[in-house]
Amino acid sequence: MGGGFYISKFVGVVGIVFGAGAVATIIALAVVYSQEVANNEAVSPTNGGSTVKPPVTTPGGSTVKPQVTTPVIPTTVPSNEPWDKYRLPDTLKPDHYNLTLWPRLTANAQGLYIFTGKSYVVFQCVKETDLILIHSNKLNYTKWADGHLAKLSALGSTPAPTIKKSWLQPTTQFLVLELNGKLAVGESYQLDTVFVGELADDLGGFYRSVYTEEGVEKVVATTQMQPTDARKAFPCFDEPAMKAVFHITLLHPPTTVALSNGMEHAPVEVTEVGTEGPVIVWRTSFDETKKMSTYLLAFIVSDYDYINSTRDNVLIRIYARKKAIADGQGEYALNKTGPILKFFEKYYNATYPLPKSDQIALPDFNAGAMENWGLITYRETALLYDPNMSSNSNKERIATIIAHELAHMWFGNLVTLRWWNDLWLNEGFASYVEYLGANEAEPDWNIKDLIVLGDVHRVFAVDALASSHPLSSKEEDIQKPEQISELFDAISYSKGASVLRMLSDFLSEEVFSTGLSTYLNTFAYDNTVYTDLWDHLQMAVNSTGTGASLPTGQTVHSIMNRWVLQMGFPVVTINTATGQINQQHFLLDPATAGSVPPSDFNYEWIVPIRWMNTGVVQQQTWLLDKTANKPEMTVTEEDWILANLNVSGYYRVNYDNANWERLLNVLSIHHESIPVINRAQLVDDAFNLARAKYIDTTLALRTTKYLRTEREYMPWESALDNLDFFYLMFDRSEIFGDMQAYLKYQVEPLFKHFGNITRNWTDVPTGHMDQYNQVNAIRMACSSGLVECQNLTKSWYSQWMADPDNNLIHPNLRMTVYCSAIAAGGAVEWDFGWNMFKNATIASDADKLMSSLACTKDHELLNKYLRYTLDSDKIRKQDATSVIVYISSNVEGQTLAWDFVTQNWEYMFTQYGVGSFSFANLISGVTMRFSTKAQLEELQKFKEDNSEIGFGSGTLALEQAIERTTANIKWVDENKMKVWEWFLSEIA
Repeated sequence: MGGGFYISKFVGVVGIVFGAGAVATIIALAVVYSQEVANNEAVSPTNGGSTVKPPVTTPGGSTVKPQVTTPVIPTTVPSNEPWDKYRLPDTLKPDHYNLTLWPRLTANAQGLYIFTGKSYVVFQCVKETDLILIHSNKLNYTKWADGHLAKLSALGSTPAPTIKKSWLQPTTQFLVLELNGKLAVGESYQLDTVFVGELADDLGGFYRSVYTEEGVEKVVATTQMQPTDARKAFPCFDEPAMKAVFHITLLHPPTTVALSNGMEHAPVEVTEVGTEGPVIVWRTSFDETKKMSTYLLAFIVSDYDYINSTRDNVLIRIYARKKAIADGQGEYALNKTGPILKFFEKYYNATYPLPKSDQIALPDFNAGAMENWGLITYRETALLYDPNMSSNSNKERIATIIAHELAHMWFGNLVTLRWWNDLWLNEGFASYVEYLGANEAEPDWNIKDLIVLGDVHRVFAVDALASSHPLSSKEEDIQKPEQISELFDAISYSKGASVLRMLSDFLSEEVFSTGLSTYLNTFAYDNTVYTDLWDHLQMAVNSTGTGASLPTGQTVHSIMNRWVLQMGFPVVTINTATGQINQQHFLLDPATAGSVPPSDFNYEWIVPIRWMNTGVVQQQTWLLDKTANKPEMTVTEEDWILANLNVSGYYRVNYDNANWERLLNVLSIHHESIPVINRAQLVDDAFNLARAKYIDTTLALRTTKYLRTEREYMPWESALDNLDFFYLMFDRSEIFGDMQAYLKYQVEPLFKHFGNITRNWTDVPTGHMDQYNQVNAIRMACSSGLVECQNLTKSWYSQWMADPDNNLIHPNLRMTVYCSAIAAGGAVEWDFGWNMFKNATIASDADKLMSSLACTKDHELLNKYLRYTLDSDKIRKQDATSVIVYISSNVEGQTLAWDFVTQNWEYMFTQYGVGSFSFANLISGVTMRFSTKAQLEELQKFKEDNSEIGFGSGTLALEQAIERTTANIKWVDENKMKVWEWFLSEIA
């Protein structure tokens, strides 16, 4: 998912939020739960409230009768008390935990799923204190004999002080113990607790996931701790630097499988007494963990099966639903995990630190995957592959996400960043090297090139806004859980990946991996800040004698500080007539320059420039100041300059008009003279430079003219990504028809090319990227009105409707074909797609149908589909955001989706969506088309109307949506007529 766990580039990330409902849940997990709901909801931050708790088995085995817990609710008066701050004090340091949890996989008499637990933590006092703060959220505690919520004992000869007062502090999520004396520095103590929590379906902490197998509903108890939800499963020092060893035991129904980070021991049958009386259960204990952070813990109880293999004494297991395993859907992941692990051992020069690598596919999981140490959790679509049902993009997603998570086993898990403000290094690093790991698994794909489309270009769009933010935040600015969750964004993942790739490129991969190796070995089982990595990379530069590759007087620190500590990126402008080059902070809307926060570096960067002169690669140069003179970049007549080869640098490039004209000429005459990645770059840079008024919009449109002769995926994808903006701005205007006519003319040769090389669509192109471009060809040919394409997709879908058990549409083409046919059809086609979605046994195929159902033009069907997103029996909670965004991307559904979100925001934010990380994606997705003053006013009213409810992890996305809408309004006003005239001239 985030700093630990993978975020799908298409699904995105979201945050944990806090509302009045959270207070109620903290206070109450009662035997008479259903009767208490009304009372709990009435609890306000000032009136307190108490509930009765169910009996819980104590560590000694006896059952404690229900007692009343009355948490102290903080007053609204600002407090400087330690328990009203969000960070732990630096007084205590955990050593190890002993934790036993018993999740109930069936609902109790009140219809509530619960788990009970007992734990103790042994900690050392490092600074004298009479206060213990330990994280706890939504847990109820059994009182001990002295009436307190925990028991404190000393492990040394000096007795522990007695507890004066104990209470829960819901706002800051602490269990607070005030003591009658001081804890002694250097002494170790043990804190015991007995507690109960709800095994809710909120996708956070210890939660439940539900699926149906052969008509039987089954429950999985599983976890998602990152970033701040371990405290929802048991009381713990829930910060990344509070590393400890964990001894885990799970009680679970006989025949079910229990998994955790350590290797499991054989289960033992025991009788336990709970609220339901004596029950026979299995008790499974696990090898103690390595010293690790709480956010990497995992424990799962399921009725799953697995397949396994062993590689270099590491046990590799893939767990999933029994039918998925029986159908071979885990084989691809199993076959690729070993080679990827081996690659990272070599890359890091460090052996894999654990005896096993378990990977498990979950029906309900909010992120793409989470790198729990030794037990990685995945969405089903991120781990399971069926060659008969999954597309090559599904296969690529699985390979890259496995690589992303395995990269974390060292970088993030073995060595962990001290605090969440440096999350970008953890996630950015994994987002970069996932391409290297996947390339090892699938060397024929050229997948390393795709980081340019998947990360660099993707994040340029966000980082060119005045509301962007630097990679590294100040530690004091990131305190609350919702502030932490907000960091799981495109900047942390994709900009992090992009600048680390640039760093690796100008240092060389050999030097980069040498520095990584010493960094990991030095800080194993410890915590760091990002500058520790710079230190080790600089040591590698010095030891390998490659300092000459850096500009004189510059170090890794001095170069990278400018990329990490200030937001944004430069546009480098090269005048090929004079050799003058300069840099400027690139803003999509230059008018926002005045609202950009000040930078210690004045928005100047130290820029590595790889370049070529008329097809010949030149020696790398650097731009060290705002301007420089580079006589070697002067050309005349037919020669041309191309900079930022392979887009290895994190910046855009502009040229004098004469050089642009020469580059356009090369594209039209012999486009292969320009490397394929740079053909994609020229298109993307041109369109964005035009948005920012550096060049004319018609020049950007001219970069697409040569596409009639282009067959490569990356330039086409870059063009379509950028033309998507034109669709968003103009698909409700009179320009739309002429734009469609131009695109149909441009894409027709590509459509016919793929028809020919696939023997009239009966074969699959051999190349990985050719398979992607075939999808582009069909998608654009059908959507731009090419009748031959539309007839083809309608006939394929009709054949499937006539024989639902025999889907002959190739998996690569299914999403495009489904969407095209459902868009052209009506209720019959939609209802068929819905029924196939609900009965799909392959998650990846269900995903294709789920997105395609949003393609209908029928408003009644779109509104019905929107309503389904708030019914978890129809659309899983993890998918609700995606469906709403899919609908909003349909021109017919955009207004419907926006109205739906505004009408339901309070419910989604405070109740239904709590625990999902997708509010940022939701706001961004439903506002992408906004380009009128009326829409801007609606957006501002939405912000005003919901200011008290809040936006959680969507707060920044809302500001960016307002900024983007303002820019769109201006862009449409300035460009509408010239764009229309250009399309008219091209189709004349």
